[in-house]
Amino acid sequence: MAEKKATDWERIEADYRAGLLSVREIAAANGVSHVAVMKRAKKDGWERDLSARIKARAEALVTSRQVTAEVTAERLVTDRALVEANAEVIAGVRLSHRKDISTARTLAMSLLDELTHQTGNADLYEQLAELLIDTGDDEKDSAAATKRWQAFNAAMSLGGRTKVMKDLADTLHKLIGLEREAYGLVEAKKLEVTGKDGKPLGSKELSDDELTAIAAGQTANG
Repeated sequence: MAEKKATDWERIEADYRAGLLSVREIAAANGVSHVAVMKRAKKDGWERDLSARIKARAEALVTSRQVTAEVTAERLVTDRALVEANAEVIAGVRLSHRKDISTARTLAMSLLDELTHQTGNADLYEQLAELLIDTGDDEKDSAAATKRWQAFNAAMSLGGRTKVMKDLADTLHKLIGLEREAYGLVEAKKLEVTGKDGKPLGSKELSDDELTAIAAGQTANG
């Protein structure tokens, strides 16, 4: 009968302290029960060295957090792209408004120049009026000339010119205000958005598309 091999407790102790293998794995490799290993460890005061397992866990944490960081970075890139796209929309609207306001202002100034010329050259316009009403003796021509004179006189009268000046002043006042807002020289009026229940909505309750639409509309309305 073959002699039973003695249990190598030194090896078991070394494996136990290393902490790489579980108690059951150590017991199976050495032909003893895991209960026996536990009893011997308790009796002799063995302590398992968990540094290897700690290192493995640390590696797992590093990998996990690296993946999380990459996902977060991708989300930040997506957020930046979304903000950039919405900003481009609003910038396009504001630039378009600047161009329209500039065109309207140029037209208003041209009309003002015409009014200035008209007021400063009254004699020339009186001569033009004489040409308009000098049509001979024909009754039809005379009636038409009278209508032309009335229209011309309404435009050239002090009241007519005063009305034009008032309208131009009002137009320029509005255009200058819009121009200053379009170029960020003054703060635009605040816009309050309400929900279906009539209560004010905060920016967090609105989608990015809704915020973009509101911002574009606010720019348009000045």
